[in-house]
Amino acid sequence: MRRFLDLNDFTRAEVLDLLALARRLEHKPEPRALAGRILGLLFFNPSLRTLASFQVGMKRMGGDSIVIQPGQGTWQLETRSGVAMTQTAAEHVREAIPVLASYCDALGIRAFADGRDLASDLAETQFAAMAEVCEKPLVNLESAMNHPCQALADWKTLDELNVPEHGKFVLSWAYHPRALPLAVPAAVVHMAAMRGMHVTVLRPEGFELPAPLMARAHAAAAGSGGSVRETSERAEALQGAHVIYAKEWGSTRHYGQADRDALLRAQLTSWCVRDDWFAGAAQACSLMHCLPVRRNVAVSDEVLDGPRSVVTRQAYNRLPAQMAVLHRMMCTGTGL
Repeated sequence: MRRFLDLNDFTRAEVLDLLALARRLEHKPEPRALAGRILGLLFFNPSLRTLASFQVGMKRMGGDSIVIQPGQGTWQLETRSGVAMTQTAAEHVREAIPVLASYCDALGIRAFADGRDLASDLAETQFAAMAEVCEKPLVNLESAMNHPCQALADWKTLDELNVPEHGKFVLSWAYHPRALPLAVPAAVVHMAAMRGMHVTVLRPEGFELPAPLMARAHAAAAGSGGSVRETSERAEALQGAHVIYAKEWGSTRHYGQADRDALLRAQLTSWCVRDDWFAGAAQACSLMHCLPVRRNVAVSDEVLDGPRSVVTRQAYNRLPAQMAVLHRMMCTGTGL
């Protein structure tokens, strides 16, 4: 496997094979499998789980990693194409990424959405430009519209919870004081549809997922026996749910327009997941969230500290899921 950029690049059978490897490595991590291998991690944006889990994963399999955070001990890096570099950035990614890749056996890049032009972010313009100049194996650590590492770990979590493959999965918008990216919602909806689940995207008016993202999810569902739909009707959406996956994201109706987004979301503070949300859900309905989460803003203490919450298990599963990716990518004699 040379690249792990999008679950959609793999068949369902290949994803299941990767998850089987994750379960095996979780219990038998093969401490010499990646001996002498180096993973480069380039973070344009903050991280806790992604950074720590990739570093730990490499060490558990005998490898090592280096971390570059542009502007923090290194030059600021320019990501835009065709610009005159007269501002703070001293180096362009078209030079920096090939250099970093030449030092490493694989590279991981995190670069959030620009958040101003929806079409450009949907096209993954920035990430694609960086991927183009990287000749080494490459992992998407989160891009404008995708987070495949989170999605893979979430699939593993659903399996561990014995959530039925064709169960009801609700991705619910949750309140946040500012607009957040669409990467996790996009990846999670696609993952659940690919798994075969009946997916409902629950969101207020103005926060619909973009049509291209929904089209991808519909295509995945068609191949797995699942389904995908959107609604703003909370009680109906949550009826019989096996999973409520809470996530915050910005208004797609006012994408890149902070003032209009703020006016719309100011009316939606009630979209904080509380115990009463689960009244009509399945008895064993779980609460998932990718973290970080703002307590009593997006999800209440009573839910996060209660028996339905599996958020720490989700976060833990980033480690074995990513170990499987790294093993496939850098261990000789294996590969999808």
